Amino acid sequence: MLEALPTNNVVQIAVCLGLTALVGLATWLTIRRASHDGSKKDVFLAGGGLNWVFVAGAITLTNLSTDQLVGMNGNQMALLAWWEIAGFAGLLILAFVFVPIYYRNNCTTVTELLEKRYGGRSIRTLISALFLFGNILIYLPAVLYSGGTFMQALFGDNLPVLFFAAILAVVASAYTIFGGLRAVAVMDTYSGVGILGLALLIVFLGLAAIDFDLSGVPAERLTMIGSPDSPIPFHTLFTGMIFIQIFYWSTNQNLTQRAMAAPTIKEAQKGVMAAAIIRILIVPPIVVIPGIVAYQLFGDVGDAAYGKLIATVLPPWLSGAFAAMVAAAVITTFSAVLNSSVALYSVDFHEQFVGEVKDHWTLAAAVSVLLTITSIALVTVYIDASQADPEDFSIINLLQQLNGLLSMPILSSFVAGLLFRNVDALAAVAGVIWGVALYGTFTFVWQPAGMIAMHYIDFMVVTLVTSVLAALSVNRAMGNRAQFVGFKKQAEA
Repeated sequence: MLEALPTNNVVQIAVCLGLTALVGLATWLTIRRASHDGSKKDVFLAGGGLNWVFVAGAITLTNLSTDQLVGMNGNQMALLAWWEIAGFAGLLILAFVFVPIYYRNNCTTVTELLEKRYGGRSIRTLISALFLFGNILIYLPAVLYSGGTFMQALFGDNLPVLFFAAILAVVASAYTIFGGLRAVAVMDTYSGVGILGLALLIVFLGLAAIDFDLSGVPAERLTMIGSPDSPIPFHTLFTGMIFIQIFYWSTNQNLTQRAMAAPTIKEAQKGVMAAAIIRILIVPPIVVIPGIVAYQLFGDVGDAAYGKLIATVLPPWLSGAFAAMVAAAVITTFSAVLNSSVALYSVDFHEQFVGEVKDHWTLAAAVSVLLTITSIALVTVYIDASQADPEDFSIINLLQQLNGLLSMPILSSFVAGLLFRNVDALAAVAGVIWGVALYGTFTFVWQPAGMIAMHYIDFMVVTLVTSVLAALSVNRAMGNRAQFVGFKKQAEA
């Protein structure tokens, strides 16, 4: 095995800091003339002024952060590429089904659509609360943990993961506080060009380091046909995978908010389609091949695989450049999720239960600081989990499994609301509660006890279907008869 080159040197750090500052300067020069009025559209939708290039960049980099690069490569198998390949279909559904619906309903948050469809406030409040719960407890600390893990693997073990995570969080929150979604989207796009280019270079250099010979890698790590006990059994591509993608790309505030920031439906669709092309052509190889190469070089090293490979195949100055791009990806992803979380709180909770917001910039700043401190503190939970079971711990698998607690129950509210008419909001609430309880019982009781051997992706289908049926059943018990209308009629309504 090749030994990783020492990387904690002055040149590498200088290049990393210099490029990070350059991206920040380019972002400021781009947005400095933008006018601001403190409205929710200004802070959370960039004033509706993002062209398709920045929409594509924001969508791509909000998703492509270290939880993807580190987590997927950390599995060290080709199979994980299916998450990205399936994402192409999810983006198509966003572009041609959901974008027109959001724009015609003039939504700032996806939860506004639910209130309008159901004619009730309760479902909007519940879904917003679930999104906030997921962002605060899962997404934000996970991004920081994976980013800190990568930086530690690249720069050495002299500094703890929490140190790197805290620095990334502070910088990211500054972007959210001072620039809003516009700054996040612009930085996403600029850093995206660099990180995608360097990521492809790492694929090539990694393969070159092993003479393009993967003969030392076990066949199960190279196959795209997942076995029943693999992270993605092949049959799950035809069960829960598509519904996961619909939720993630079409009803998830963190992603759809970027598509809602364009001036027109057509401009938003162009941006989403550009992101879809990047998703299918570029992303799959960069999230699996480096991990496979790392297995050939270092063996099974888990989430440290990507950082170790970069330290080996790149010279210090170039690995410093890549560190800057990855840092930018972490910063923009954290900023994006943070901005979405603040939007959900400001629009769905503060305006409704506290009072009118005269200046969303001021409120966003206060909430951003609070959420940033909370996220840094929660990074320790992920660190403890990885140390408790270092061989089996995988950040990406953990995230996908935990997402089921929220994704399918939330998606059920959109399915019932968009496909049916005359469904009461309280019935939708009942369906969501059923879904959370069912999936939680499966994840934390039945599966650990060996009572149900079903894969969690398969069980997501069970959760979704039964949640919709629960909503329709409660609705009927309340004396209402749901009427099937389909997406088209709802979009035209």
